[in-house]
Amino acid sequence: MTVIQAKNLTLSYGKNPILSNLDLVVPPGEITVFIGSNGCGKSTLLRSLARLLKPQEGSILLDGRDIAKLSSKEVARNLAILPQGPIAPEGLTVGQLVKQGRYPYQSFLQQWSHEDEKMVNKALEVTHMKELSDHSLDSLSGGQRQRAWIAMTLAQNTATILLDEPTTYLDMTHQIEILDLLFDLNEQENRTIVMVLHDINLACRYAHNIVAVKEGHIYAQGAPEVIVNEQLIRDVFDMECQVATDPIFGTPFCVPYGKGRKLALVSQR
Repeated sequence: MTVIQAKNLTLSYGKNPILSNLDLVVPPGEITVFIGSNGCGKSTLLRSLARLLKPQEGSILLDGRDIAKLSSKEVARNLAILPQGPIAPEGLTVGQLVKQGRYPYQSFLQQWSHEDEKMVNKALEVTHMKELSDHSLDSLSGGQRQRAWIAMTLAQNTATILLDEPTTYLDMTHQIEILDLLFDLNEQENRTIVMVLHDINLACRYAHNIVAVKEGHIYAQGAPEVIVNEQLIRDVFDMECQVATDPIFGTPFCVPYGKGRKLALVSQR
């Protein structure tokens, strides 16, 4: 099982440091969710784990090996990443997109194989996209397009999947649909899932492990029921709230304070 680790990681855009001297081990076989305010560095951290950003200092280790020294195909055979808001060429069909996930296994001597076809079909079936394989991505709903992109990452057949805000711009139904799909992949196939999510309550519901990022550092890491409380929300998001227990899942449930409309509660005798 693939183990991803960041050691003494420092990342910068130009002269501006985003993450500084960060250490992290992603628990294999679990769902890990990065949370934090906008601009704190959580998406930058996710991109660095996939070798999309070069560290200024420190390193990312993949099974104990420096990811910077591995070939692109070797990295792509171990982990797949779905960035936020991916863009595909106009007119590309779902099937054509999902086939792109098999590029790490192609070479001059190794062309399209029965195994490639098998993995593409499996990815389409798991994401319930097989009947839409001939449809253009442009013709799909937001939830369907997101499932198509996830199918492409599944076709890579990697032990680890990284996703940057996979539920952004989706309505409530499609958010749950996508997160349930990822949950099933973890439960049934033991995939390591690493995500960036903005919704604290969904993060607590689906994650085994939460990493709270604040100003380029890890503020806290652990099981949601252990680390998510009013103090964490106050320090990480600068927001007052009450953290209760989700009545269905038993996970932490954050109720933020604000100026919302208040209903008068009238006791009836």
